[in-house]
Amino acid sequence: MPQKIAFITGGNRGLGLQTALDLADVGVKVVIGSRDRAQGEQALAKLRAAGADAEMLQFDVTQPASWQAAYDYFNSHYGKLDILVNNAGIAAGAFPVSGPDHSAAEVSLDLLRKVFETNFFAVIGLTQVLLPLIKKSPAGRIVNLSSILASLTMHADPGSPIYDAKSFAYDASKTALNAFTIHLAHDLRNTNIKVNSAHPGWVKTDMGGKDAPMELSEGGKTSAALATLPDDGPTGGFFHLGKPLPW
Repeated sequence: MPQKIAFITGGNRGLGLQTALDLADVGVKVVIGSRDRAQGEQALAKLRAAGADAEMLQFDVTQPASWQAAYDYFNSHYGKLDILVNNAGIAAGAFPVSGPDHSAAEVSLDLLRKVFETNFFAVIGLTQVLLPLIKKSPAGRIVNLSSILASLTMHADPGSPIYDAKSFAYDASKTALNAFTIHLAHDLRNTNIKVNSAHPGWVKTDMGGKDAPMELSEGGKTSAALATLPDDGPTGGFFHLGKPLPW
């Protein structure tokens, strides 16, 4: 079987890098996108030291020129793309989760636009540009990195563990991303492409912080599993470690 090719945005650190390591462990060639070239090269060295078949693209998810450059790279080198992991994203406001940056009543429109630009619009733009190459894969997989904080069902439930963990700009951007997952999966329902949202868990990363209960080694498992789903696997779903989450 031809080797699968994966592109992981924001793959130079944290969850993106861990996902690259997990995919490489099952024989996938991984290409990581990194906005900072030096950080990307350091991550690439770590991947190769771990035995990964890996490459690095200097890539800014918010720049349409980077989307086209990624298309040109995969088209010229491989003529297809098997796996797209839309991992790059940003948080909103200061932590802990309190204050006007996190409040729907007070959040600035500038912050909302900044967060949506990276977490939502850029994901759609990149995916649309790369979709012709994913359609050339015998088993295309698109994984959108969401969060349990995207769940409207859980946010509306006073008994939910996330009921008071509200950061409006971030949460809303991931809820919108989940809508993209559902709609794109429907568009592609008669193809061999599967589209799913992943909640990696609360993981010890720069964004998750040191108090997170999950180790980084666990953080890439959901994305890697959705990226390598069998032909009879789900599409249009929202998952954490194999279990569906409520929208």
